[in-house]
Amino acid sequence: MIGSLLIANRGEIACRIMRTARRLGIRTVAVYSDADAGALHAREADAAVRIGPAAAAESYLDGARLIAAARAAGADAIHPGYGFLSENAGFAQAVLDAGLVWVGPPPAAIAAMGSKDTAKRLMQQAGVATVPGYMGNDQSPARLAAEAAATGYSVLIKAVAGGGGKGMRKVEREEDFSEALAACRREAQAAFGNPDVLIEKWIDNPRHIEVQVFGDTHGRVVHLFERDCSMQRRHQKVIEEAPAPGMDAAVRQAICAAAVRAAEAVDYVGAGTVEFIADAGEGLRADRIWFLEMNTRLQVEHPVTEAITGVDLVEWQLRVAAGEPLPRRQEELGIDGWAMEARLYAEDPARGFLPSVGRIERFAVSGGGVRVDAGVAAGDSVGAWYDPLLAKLIAHWPTRAEAIAALRTALADGVTGPLVTNAGFLHRLLGDADFAAARLDTGLIARHAESLATPPPPGPEALRAAATQLLDVAGATPWSSRSGFRLNAPPECRATLVDQYGRRHAVDIGGIAGTNRPEAAHTIHDGGEPYVLRLARTDAAPAADSRDGLLRSPMSGRIIAVPVAPGDRVAAGQVVAVVEAMKMELALTAPFAGTVAEVGAAVADQVEEGALLVRLDGEEG
Repeated sequence: MIGSLLIANRGEIACRIMRTARRLGIRTVAVYSDADAGALHAREADAAVRIGPAAAAESYLDGARLIAAARAAGADAIHPGYGFLSENAGFAQAVLDAGLVWVGPPPAAIAAMGSKDTAKRLMQQAGVATVPGYMGNDQSPARLAAEAAATGYSVLIKAVAGGGGKGMRKVEREEDFSEALAACRREAQAAFGNPDVLIEKWIDNPRHIEVQVFGDTHGRVVHLFERDCSMQRRHQKVIEEAPAPGMDAAVRQAICAAAVRAAEAVDYVGAGTVEFIADAGEGLRADRIWFLEMNTRLQVEHPVTEAITGVDLVEWQLRVAAGEPLPRRQEELGIDGWAMEARLYAEDPARGFLPSVGRIERFAVSGGGVRVDAGVAAGDSVGAWYDPLLAKLIAHWPTRAEAIAALRTALADGVTGPLVTNAGFLHRLLGDADFAAARLDTGLIARHAESLATPPPPGPEALRAAATQLLDVAGATPWSSRSGFRLNAPPECRATLVDQYGRRHAVDIGGIAGTNRPEAAHTIHDGGEPYVLRLARTDAAPAADSRDGLLRSPMSGRIIAVPVAPGDRVAAGQVVAVVEAMKMELALTAPFAGTVAEVGAAVADQVEEGALLVRLDGEEG
């Protein structure tokens, strides 16, 4: 068995790997960038090594620094986690060349299957149906645009070395292709160090089904059944579950057998996931499911497979890397119950899912009988450099309905603040009628975007709790009024509260004495959603017009494009700046036609939320 393990990753997955390694008696070594100094994964490891500045290219994506850290710390193996260099064949080979154990598939298998275009060719040669499109070596914009047109819109541009929704764009019109391609390439280069892309035909009503496979060095490959990952936002998985709803035994056998053949074709060793796309229009049918790609690493959503099979996949990785055979044969694996995972992100759904950065004062996520895989704790800070995943909540119950209920309870009872998260969004998604009925496809979130992203009004009990903190019921104020009278009963007081979205909420409360604090704010949590409430003032000034021509950064991040200069004339809707944070790009567009009067930032600048980026003067007349 491995004696000392360096985990070449950060956050939740680094902490997850450490837990299994510690149980097996393996010494753990963390790595951290300057942005992660003092982070939870660095604190929990037996040893921690600094590997460079905050930029991933100079730290977590620098293979030489990672190998040097392993040597310096006395590690004899490296586990890459997911993301970063986990699917980089060159890094895997460098680890082996350094005399270290690589906890992952052979470099040749990574090269063959980790590259989406190569993997599709291998599957075509094996007679497995693949999605129509282009995966050639000619990466010129003209050739890619021509292939997209030949495939027929709508198409999907996808990074060949990508994953996690990064470097991916749906394009519906030919005139939008060039801009989408440039954005995909920037994201792909920043996240994976490779800007190459492929083109795929967009399939209407798709479901994302994937199969967990595992191989050892003794020539055996098994599958651990399927997962459904159709709940996606901007191609990023949000909720995953196993098994897949509506999957019958015959289709399961067909898709799992195909996944095993794919792994055997490249002598696969370790954990891998074979992804398929299914046409959801007619249920799950074997002849309407196509190979999509293979991820040659451990997936973010691996806990749902662990739950239904009773297998610790990280333990299997470590044992297989040490040369041991797979602990179980195929006939010894089965499905027990239903598992579902929700990803808790530091992002604000009410503001277009913008990343949320800052200090976490409170972090209490538990309840409902769920497993929590977290990468942060109270007192930690979330910056703008990396993926905003805070934790994963995993429920395992006998039925799908029970798993949904358990996750909703955990999300409703959890408190994270003052950092904004997507907990309320997840709570509403799990309660969506289509989701509950398993009417799934990857477009469900987009279709229900308004109702899912917009927090509903807080409940009456939550409002009463806030009012008791804000309202002096012992005396009338300009922001409240007494109503009603009953002999020998306390008077009632009616208040109007205003939340952070400007919505007004009337609430009646009994005579509970307190201190009048009309300027104070009180935060309550209801249905997983934080509400910041104040007493409504009758003398409040009207809000300023948002179309004032001042374009400010909606989030803290790095400027990656400013395609305008003072004096330029711009059309309404034209992109004037692009901000990047946590590997997500956000384009700011002109709210009206006019002239650029001022540019407040340049490419590569780090800006804070609210910083002025561009000022426009409107056209006269």
